Amino acid sequence: MTKVCHFSSAHAPNDTRIFHKQCASLAKAGYDVTFVVKAKDEKSASTSTEKGVHIIQVPVDASSRLKRMLFGAKAVYQKALEVDADIYEFHDPELLPYGLKLAKKGKKVIFDSHEDYPTQIMEKEWIPSFLRKIISGVYKAYETHVVKRLDAVLFPCTKNGVNIFEGRAKQTVIISNAVMVEEMLSPEECGKTHKDGNSICCTGSLTYQRGITHLIKAAHLAGVRLILAGKYSSEAYQKELEAMPEYECVEYLGYLGRKELAEVYARSSIGMSTILNVGQYSSLDNFPTKVYEYMAAGLPVIVSDYPFMKRSVKEDGFGVAVDPANPQEIAQAIKNLLSNQTEASFMGTAGREAVLKKYNWGIEEEKLFELYRKLEQETGLA
Repeated sequence: MTKVCHFSSAHAPNDTRIFHKQCASLAKAGYDVTFVVKAKDEKSASTSTEKGVHIIQVPVDASSRLKRMLFGAKAVYQKALEVDADIYEFHDPELLPYGLKLAKKGKKVIFDSHEDYPTQIMEKEWIPSFLRKIISGVYKAYETHVVKRLDAVLFPCTKNGVNIFEGRAKQTVIISNAVMVEEMLSPEECGKTHKDGNSICCTGSLTYQRGITHLIKAAHLAGVRLILAGKYSSEAYQKELEAMPEYECVEYLGYLGRKELAEVYARSSIGMSTILNVGQYSSLDNFPTKVYEYMAAGLPVIVSDYPFMKRSVKEDGFGVAVDPANPQEIAQAIKNLLSNQTEASFMGTAGREAVLKKYNWGIEEEKLFELYRKLEQETGLA
């Protein structure tokens, strides 16, 4: 049996993309899978098995980014090395040096780049603005140096139709953050939960860049209740929002598990994802995971009017694209959908069908299996 080890020093043990999707799928397919990850409790190591995956939680001092990146990354790598797997897959840019070490030891190594990190660095508020371009350039050069020596890179999508690792990696596999349909409430199940017809929702990362400030203003203008679920980018940003007079329309539920999220979708009439035109977001050829979740739950969706989103809304008919920086336009779109239940229902049904046909994890996991089979053949394991 081929031994596989995923490792991460920045993500949680229950991370959806890593654990619930990739690790669980590989284990179900017959691989011996171990997930080495930063522990929930910084002081306690633990081991467990869930969904056929061996989980090793490593204590990591996450009191600062620097400590986590310098010492936590090394601790996670050392534990992953003990697994002595045939194929390794890592999920954080701070682990690039250790991916290179594993490759030099003759292991098959994959880097799952969850984000376009060179672009993201340009938007990091905690990095002084005058240093961002320099750090971004240095990072990209080092990332390229490493991935050229690894066996493959995973990335969630193309950007404006372009593979950002083209010419930089041996091979790139695009694996979207599509939903696991079986874990989302169907429209029929949602019907069992009372909708008041005046609630909309936005889940996931709650940041200025993701349009939350403008969305609150729009919800207030539209006279609707805005259900927010997730983590604010900072305590300061949360307090800034709470000081807004428009915040009275918000029902903030904090971070929720998938079952609780499904209940939020069941209560809501519209799913919102009006991300601002900053950083990488407007150029990505996919949706945030939450949009796929809204669609799976049969909700009509209001999204930002970026090229990919506008094309997809037109092609699949599941929602409306708006200027995310214009609260008045967002508010009008909300009012229009709530006042036309026939159209909203049609969009919800179209979104659900699109998820079942092409935006689901069952399709994406086949790409993952194909890559792993290829690596097995290269090493004589298959």
